[in-house]
Amino acid sequence: MEFCPKCGSRLEPKKAKSGKEAALALVCPKCGYKKHESTNRVEPPVGKVIQHNPQKLVAVIGKEEQKLRTLPTVRVECPKCGNNVAYVWQVQTRGADESSTQFLRCTKCNFTFREYS
Repeated sequence: MEFCPKCGSRLEPKKAKSGKEAALALVCPKCGYKKHESTNRVEPPVGKVIQHNPQKLVAVIGKEEQKLRTLPTVRVECPKCGNNVAYVWQVQTRGADESSTQFLRCTKCNFTFREYS
């Protein structure tokens, strides 16, 4: 960051073309003072753009993964078949200040139901 020797304002970078080459000049927005840089090339700004692939961020539980039976189980009666064991997991479906929703899936008929706490 540089300042104007005349008025003390901050100098702003401006591109100035001379033929095929572009030059960088620092210009005072108040008094118009110009300070030309010694390099003939204008460097691109430092930074990196990161592209996210939405397919990598979405977790899909397929039929094969469901067969692994890695979810915890609880003893609760299935409203569809009457079985008394179900897989359980919780998801924050509402606001962060409210309690999460508990989902249950019957181990016998795979009926999924929820329980609000």
